[in-house]
Amino acid sequence: MKRFSVVLISLVFLAVASCKKTDTAATTPPPTTTPPPTAVEKMKDSVLLIAKELYLWYKNIPDTFNPRNYADPNAIMVAIRKYSKEPGFANPVDRYSFGILQKDWNNVSNGISGDFGIGIFFLADGDLRVSYVEKASPAGIAGITRSWRIRSLNGSTNIAYSNVSAIVDAVYNSTSTTFGFTRPDGTDTTIALTAASYQEYPVYLDTVYNVSGKNVGYMVLNSFIGDTSYLASEFQRIFTKFSDANAQEVIVDLRYNGGGYVSLAERMDNYLVPTAGNGDVLLTYAFNDKNSSQNVTDHYSKRGNLNLSRVFFIGTQNTASASELTINSLKPYMDVQLIGNNTYGKPVGFFPVPVGQWYAFPISFRTVNKAGTGNYFNGLVPNNQVMDGLDKQWGDITENCLASALKYISTGSYSRTIAPRYQEGMSERAMNANIQLGRHTFKGSVVNPAIIK
Repeated sequence: MKRFSVVLISLVFLAVASCKKTDTAATTPPPTTTPPPTAVEKMKDSVLLIAKELYLWYKNIPDTFNPRNYADPNAIMVAIRKYSKEPGFANPVDRYSFGILQKDWNNVSNGISGDFGIGIFFLADGDLRVSYVEKASPAGIAGITRSWRIRSLNGSTNIAYSNVSAIVDAVYNSTSTTFGFTRPDGTDTTIALTAASYQEYPVYLDTVYNVSGKNVGYMVLNSFIGDTSYLASEFQRIFTKFSDANAQEVIVDLRYNGGGYVSLAERMDNYLVPTAGNGDVLLTYAFNDKNSSQNVTDHYSKRGNLNLSRVFFIGTQNTASASELTINSLKPYMDVQLIGNNTYGKPVGFFPVPVGQWYAFPISFRTVNKAGTGNYFNGLVPNNQVMDGLDKQWGDITENCLASALKYISTGSYSRTIAPRYQEGMSERAMNANIQLGRHTFKGSVVNPAIIK
């Protein structure tokens, strides 16, 4: 993978080592009543020093910033976000820098979760739907699927926007919850779920449709993180399937894909890019001025036999980082149609820097495509704004977003363009509630030297 991540981590360790306070006494120590720093205080000092080396906006961190005032590396990373001032944006743009225990990151990065394996979003006030289910999770094993309606949680039927905090606790922060569901056929069922560890399989569906005489490949990808060998082999299988079917159009559904490994995003782009783009610029990574010598440009290395002139993506406010990079990097080479809602807005990335038993993830680079386009902190804007069809299962051709893409392929135009979200039935209250429901998912572009290219 990218050698610059290894080089930069080495440079950070050198900087931390040269700046770190020492416990070695001088030959004639001056009288002091200040106790030596504890191991935890040293770790917090190191986190700040890492940020001052790598953070894109390190110049804005004041000298008075005291990392020892914060509980742990994650709190320090969250605290520095407010210094991410970017020209053209009124508010700080960093919503992403974080810290995490190494043991927890090892699970996240390998696609191992320990929850119910269910995602949820509001379709309307009081109408809470299952948005996705991990097949190997407790919810998947119980047979729950996308589009099921949740009518109660632990016996409570208060399924309203105003009760979103309690809903988050029951679904995402609990080890056991009893769900009351209504299936698509109208029948009710009650299922008790207990959180458990399971392997994620982020390819939810791949199929080929025939639309007006054209074969159309469609795939749903929920993450660029997890078992990288599995995902690499799945990409090869799926795009071979599409090319064998002589697919003339491809729809990639990234509506809940919060990102992950940049190497996997690049791999997908290498399957989608037209043959004429082979060898040309895919994207450029740009670091802060301390590390600008590590800036690097990646180039396309065409994979597979597809030679598309156009590609469709489905995205929402939960489409982030490496997913947005996937979309943005193709724009200079082909007609890229985005359907759904504005994406999350994360044109920057990071890599794990070990400190004690933690990893620190300060935003360390930004990415731009061949045309120099990046900085989409407000998200990528869709060509056709459409509400997520939460009442339909994956692959249902009447689902709002998929139907919009198929309509365009069939007729050359969208049925309509919805500008204000509330006109499609999605009020600001609903959007805010769904943002809270989406916060539990990982959102990032991660460069990791161990990942295959």
